[in-house]
Amino acid sequence: MKILHTMLRVGDLERSVAFYTEVLGMTLKRTTDRPEQKYTLAFVGFAGDPDGADLELTYNYGVDRYDPGTGYGHIAVAVPDAAAACAAVRARGGKVTREAGPVKGGTTVIAFVADPDGYLIELIERRA
Repeated sequence: MKILHTMLRVGDLERSVAFYTEVLGMTLKRTTDRPEQKYTLAFVGFAGDPDGADLELTYNYGVDRYDPGTGYGHIAVAVPDAAAACAAVRARGGKVTREAGPVKGGTTVIAFVADPDGYLIELIERRA
C-alpha cells in the first residue's frame, strides 16, 4: 500500500493552485469539474517524483472559507535547503510562519509556510 493523495478543501481554487504551483513549485497534474455535484478538483504534485503522493484541492461551489480545525497538523515536504526555500516562498508572495532552524530538541532543520487557506506546510531539510 501507499498514500496516493491528501485532500484539502479550499475557498478559491485558482488562488490555491497558484500557490502550490507558483510558490511551492508543484505541477498541476489534472482537474475535474463536477457541476451536477457542485465541486471542482485539482490535483497538484511534484513532477520529479512520479511515485510521490499528490494533493487533491477540492473547491465546493459557493464555499469560500474553511476552518482547518484542531485535528489537522501539516503537510511535510523535503527541501535541500530550508532557509533558501523560505526565501523563495517569501519572494513569490507566500507566508513563512516559522523560519528555518533546528527542530526543538533535535538537529533536523525545518521551517513552516502557510497556504492561502491557512494550511501549514512543513519544509524539512534533506541535503543530498
